[in-house]
Amino acid sequence: MRESEEAGGAKGMSREELLVLPVAVDLETGNRALGLGRSKGYELAKRGQYPCKVLRLGNAYRVVTADLLALLGLAA
Repeated sequence: MRESEEAGGAKGMSREELLVLPVAVDLETGNRALGLGRSKGYELAKRGQYPCKVLRLGNAYRVVTADLLALLGLAA
């Protein structure tokens, strides 16, 4: 069990999980991949300071998967 799971934190994502993501994912998935909490992720997105490209679609935020993978060093 990972340390964050033991502490009751959100589970991170494995390399395999990251590589099968669609073109864009919801902010919760992006937060999970980056190890960010829900509140911090939404705060950064709202301020335009999220660590990778985020699209605002109505009231929803979508994280561009290619940018997310590049940030994590998993870009093809």
